[in-house]
Amino acid sequence: MSNLHKQLKQRRKALGLRQQDMEMRIGMPRQQYQRLESGGNTRLDTLELVAKGLNLRVMLIPEDKVRAVEEFLAGKTELPTTTVPGTGHIADNPWQGLLGDDDD
Repeated sequence: MSNLHKQLKQRRKALGLRQQDMEMRIGMPRQQYQRLESGGNTRLDTLELVAKGLNLRVMLIPEDKVRAVEEFLAGKTELPTTTVPGTGHIADNPWQGLLGDDDD
């Protein structure tokens, strides 16, 4: 089972949901959801639907930023308190530059 499949299962359980509850949330039969959660391959639009049903969002993170994002999400690091040129304080856009989007 991949890390993604484990995350889906952990999130569902954290929300107190059963696999059969996903049918009411996203219209996916329990058997189909069970296959996905146990390691099945799925289309991107199906994955986005499942993520939405679990109050998640699918994102692509550049490899060189993964560690920083994981540490932040785990509470091991805080957002920088410096300012971002042209945007004022970092609090205005704490994710500025994370995905290489400095040129907005």
